Amino acid sequence: MSDSLTLRLARPEEADRVIAFINENFDWKLPLVNLPEYFDFYYRSGDALQYALAEENGELLAVAGYIRANESPTPDIWVSVWVAKKGHNGVGLDLMNAMPRLTGASVVACNNIRPNTMAFYRFLGWHADRVPHFYRLSGQASYTLARVADPTVLPVSGDLTLEQVNSPEQLAELGLPETPHTPKKDLWYLTRRYFSFPHLTYDVYCARENGVTLAYLVARVVDSGCGKVLRVVDFIGRNETLPRLGKAIDDLLHAAGAEYAECYCAGIPAEMFAAAGFCARKEGSENILPNYLTPPLFENTEYYYFTSCPDQFVLFKADGDQDRPNLTVN
Repeated sequence: MSDSLTLRLARPEEADRVIAFINENFDWKLPLVNLPEYFDFYYRSGDALQYALAEENGELLAVAGYIRANESPTPDIWVSVWVAKKGHNGVGLDLMNAMPRLTGASVVACNNIRPNTMAFYRFLGWHADRVPHFYRLSGQASYTLARVADPTVLPVSGDLTLEQVNSPEQLAELGLPETPHTPKKDLWYLTRRYFSFPHLTYDVYCARENGVTLAYLVARVVDSGCGKVLRVVDFIGRNETLPRLGKAIDDLLHAAGAEYAECYCAGIPAEMFAAAGFCARKEGSENILPNYLTPPLFENTEYYYFTSCPDQFVLFKADGDQDRPNLTVN
């Protein structure tokens, strides 16, 4: 790293400079950067602008945007946008490597990286991999959205029920469940992500036992026009609680009239999902569970991720800047 290179956090008044740099150096205009509603949601917290910068002699060479998982002064973070000026990829890598130090984060992760960039993160000593995809078919006689070669529906059981959480106030009253998972998500994050997100509505459910909150499950039903999907996008709790929710999730699937439930998740073992009634979709599977639904794209979608700290790391579809509307910039 050059002695003249400065790595630092952005100042609140530098938003226009950051946006202009990304637009000049990225392949297309990113909606999350160029639509103010989404830029403010993802990259502002109070007065802070959640970007790290690499400069040399006052010239901006790389930027990295990040999303907080909690309200701590040193939050775990998801990297959302990482852009370097052409010919300065090494500077971009220096900036990424500095993200834990600059932000104070114990965990730096990213949801939906390009598979050909995994080598960069592994070079930093971080973990990069495919996000496993799990699904549960409804068991109906025929499907219009899913393309089903293997109609297996695993048996389910489970002694826990799910009660819907209808407000941030109810969420605060229920409190956080115990979980070893990272990134650490707090009530501030859950309230903001699932009760204040632009243009999408989530169903937040709580599982309790003897008055103790054991887990939250977050889902939304997507109607493609030719079939519905129950999309499980987050789970906060211990791994062993998930199988106890198998019947409750199956009830949600059928109450929604959905063809299948699906969940992208890294970190929770496939055996836990199987015990909850979910099959693992392998790469190359003949079963097609469309990810892009409005309009439907009849193919499977693979996601990839990285984390600086794989121990107890868990990732779901709604983490980082994923699970959002299809956005365009004019």
